[in-house]
Amino acid sequence: MPEQISQMMAMFDLGEAESILDKLPPEAKKWAESLPWSQRRYVLSLCHLMCAATPEMQAEFLDDYTATGLVTKRLQDKNTQQRVQDYLTQFHIQLDLSESVLRSYIRQFYVHSAQDASRQPELYLESALRLVLSTEERNNVFNYILGFELIKMMFKMSWLQHERLYQIQINQEEFLNTYIKPIQHAHRINAIVVPTSKNRFFDKRNYFVQKPVVSDKKLIQLVIATFTTDLVTHFGFTIIRHLNSLVFDYEYIFEDEQEGVFK
Repeated sequence: MPEQISQMMAMFDLGEAESILDKLPPEAKKWAESLPWSQRRYVLSLCHLMCAATPEMQAEFLDDYTATGLVTKRLQDKNTQQRVQDYLTQFHIQLDLSESVLRSYIRQFYVHSAQDASRQPELYLESALRLVLSTEERNNVFNYILGFELIKMMFKMSWLQHERLYQIQINQEEFLNTYIKPIQHAHRINAIVVPTSKNRFFDKRNYFVQKPVVSDKKLIQLVIATFTTDLVTHFGFTIIRHLNSLVFDYEYIFEDEQEGVFK
């Protein structure tokens, strides 16, 4: 422990401090350089605690320390907020982008990033800091919300509805491989949908039209475990940029499934 603290204290030596502090925004760099030694100790202690904490503890701290300010900034972006709200309505998703929902999603973004960190641990805190420091990253909160809600919707679809959805897409194969196959794999390994013999019509019908039954908490866990933060965010971004990037026909996709199978 003392050795770790000594190493971090050494970061404030001139040579190393220049390379690190230069990466900060000018105002942050000016503030850090102006701190007297008594306050620099506090910064170093916080750095040590953050590095030693688990991703879950980091997420909790970042939520408590930053979410209120981030929510305030997102609520000020009325245009983007209204656009995303309109998109959710077009996809028949009942979600009001209230302050509590935004705060919940910001915390979830941290938790989801922590899940990604199991594969790329060095990117977790970096992604959280980008969200705090970058206007562009803060805009991604709305992209993430839209992408996540759409993937949740697809997780609750039957496999017949999946088939109808991907068959009306412009790039069927890409959509199938990127979204549908991972969701159906998650259905199988979690015993939400258990395929039976494909050779017998009625066996296929039983699981193919089965509507997944998943609790809200489990649904969030499944999406986080199945898709990375970047993929979810990019999904929402592509739709906000080009609504027609996801072809959606609610009446066709969700028509009575049993009739669809027997047609």
